[in-house]
Amino acid sequence: MPGIQIIEGDITSARVDAIVNAANSRLLSGGGVDGAIHRAAGPALLEACRQLPEHNGIRCPVGEARITAAGKLAARYVIHTVGPIYSADTDPAGHLASAYRSSLRLALAHGCMSVALPAISCGVYGYPHKEAATIALGVCLEPEFSALTLTFYLFDQELARLWRLTLAELPQKPV
Repeated sequence: MPGIQIIEGDITSARVDAIVNAANSRLLSGGGVDGAIHRAAGPALLEACRQLPEHNGIRCPVGEARITAAGKLAARYVIHTVGPIYSADTDPAGHLASAYRSSLRLALAHGCMSVALPAISCGVYGYPHKEAATIALGVCLEPEFSALTLTFYLFDQELARLWRLTLAELPQKPV
């Protein structure tokens, strides 16, 4: 059944059509969620990323998304998106919303109905968690994405609690 679920857990274990990866613009693996996804997917994911076109070393600009096969993951696809570095971005809210929106549109374009998502930009990119939750969940509640089953895999209990509270505060749009 379509909707939004929030769990504390490991996104690499998600059995979904697509896993969203909070990546860097080079798409060549990094730390946090990105590193965990690359480790779990194996070398095929890095090779798939290397096949994507690049311009001046950038394969995916901030706020955009790219899709690849998922390697050894239980998902069919990995959707790589680049969120903003909060303290350095001129429009962090716009870019964060765009990262989620671009990812979900790419999922729909590839026939995905179930998507696992992380808290984009909430690690080393320093996005304030409450604001990030409001933006991410607000995008996920847009009518365009109502047919999707979305599961946020969050890395700790406190973050998962905050996102659940934020979801409860947001106006729910009828499906």
